[in-house]
Amino acid sequence: MSPSYLVTHSGGFHADEVLSTVILTRLFPEAEVVRTRAPEWLAPAEDRVIYDVGGTYDPEAHVYDHHQREAPQREDGTPYSSFGLVWLHFGHDYLRASGVPEEHLDKLHASFEKTFVLPVDQVDNGTVSLSEAGPLSALTLPGLIETLKPVFDDDDPEGEIRAFRAAVEIARQFVDARVARSAAKRRAEGLVAQAIADAGEGRILELPRGMPFRSGIDKAEADHLLFVVTPRGGDDWTLGGIRLSDEGYEQRADLPAEWGGLSGEALEEASGVPGAKFCHKGLFIAAANSREAIMRMAELAVENALRQQAEAASAEDTPGAA
Repeated sequence: MSPSYLVTHSGGFHADEVLSTVILTRLFPEAEVVRTRAPEWLAPAEDRVIYDVGGTYDPEAHVYDHHQREAPQREDGTPYSSFGLVWLHFGHDYLRASGVPEEHLDKLHASFEKTFVLPVDQVDNGTVSLSEAGPLSALTLPGLIETLKPVFDDDDPEGEIRAFRAAVEIARQFVDARVARSAAKRRAEGLVAQAIADAGEGRILELPRGMPFRSGIDKAEADHLLFVVTPRGGDDWTLGGIRLSDEGYEQRADLPAEWGGLSGEALEEASGVPGAKFCHKGLFIAAANSREAIMRMAELAVENALRQQAEAASAEDTPGAA
């Protein structure tokens, strides 16, 4: 398929057709985007893809609307918007065009659908309100796209199309970045798996560089690991905890409480490690000026964590313990 036109509605725009345009213009860069409600443009034809308008969902005719009765729904009953429909039919090709390896396509497609496409569809169809994001509602992607519309008394006849084009390019940055990060996460999982194998039964995972590691640890079921060490440019090294989930900040183990918020000589004295540079007061990351220093801090952190775990287990086993 090589359409000459990508047809969507004119007037006010929303996140669903803006994001659909991001996907389609990547795949069909030579096609002209036409924003209209003229019936002659909304008639199916071989030279066009019609989305978020057209009154039907007909993939064979390349029409992807969701406003009609009997609009398309997912298996769980969640309705699609035009973005969901475009992603359903063109998402794999978009990922290929973005350089995602074939073996990662299905997982990335499903992940992007769940975490990025679905929320946009829910907001567009009114099954989820932006207000559910509380004070951050205006900072969600659909909310930010809304702010790019021309103001009510902007009478420039070209203002609306300029605003739409600007919204598409801004949204493109978010889509491309999200896909790139997801692809990088998959690549990192292989490096993490090798590092876990190299670590054996040790409690410290050393990685060759900073990278997303939690999903790789979870996939390897490496429940014995407590801390991660990575180089950080120049001579700096970091020591970090392993969060229990993406949603919260609780860790498998915290760094020693007596290190929290200290830096320089104060941290060296508290830890007994020359070269210790910094420990966040939240006890989730520390830094040192050499690998030797950071590994010593990691060993001390493991000793502290195991001692705390043993004390907690002993307290639970003691009759009458609070």
